[in-house]
Amino acid sequence: MFTGIVEEVGTVRHHQGGELVIACDTVRGDAQLGDSIAVNGVDLTVRTIDDDALRFDLMNETYRRSNLADLVEGTEVNLERSVHAATRLSGHIVRGVVETTCTLESLTPEGESIIARYTVAPEHLKFIVMKGPVCVDGCSLTVMARDAESFSVSLVQYTQEHTTLTRRNIGDSINLETDIFARYVEQLLEAREATPQVGVDA
Repeated sequence: MFTGIVEEVGTVRHHQGGELVIACDTVRGDAQLGDSIAVNGVDLTVRTIDDDALRFDLMNETYRRSNLADLVEGTEVNLERSVHAATRLSGHIVRGVVETTCTLESLTPEGESIIARYTVAPEHLKFIVMKGPVCVDGCSLTVMARDAESFSVSLVQYTQEHTTLTRRNIGDSINLETDIFARYVEQLLEAREATPQVGVDA
């Protein structure tokens, strides 16, 4: 489990045949084999630890649902170590299970902040609510606006400086994880509606 608070921006050193190597410092410092690291919000398992990099294996399902297939040598990625029981939950509960990608539509300055707007398919947008949590490329953010096909978040200066979100290009695919609690509620309601209601005689 993660919080969506990015600890470090790493750099892709190698990516080929399902093997991903990321040069990093902070998250590598106390990494152990088998540890979970969120890479652009995707929970990956450390396979080997090099002098200045971590090595991961990627599955086909990960490529289908995320933007990790687009990573090339030199690409910057958001990194976060998994939380411990005593960790402050500064962001929100992030599982590192990316559901899909959204598309960056605009980056609009607003004072010292930047408003980022993303479009996403309706089946995922329905889990995004005003003032609710959302995780984009591994960053925990609060939804500030929503319409029929997009949602917007405000990127404060710290987020601009310590993540890749404002370094992306318009049209880029961005990893998206919506609120797990909203997804649970929908599944429970669907199961309830599908269950025949048995009448009770007075």
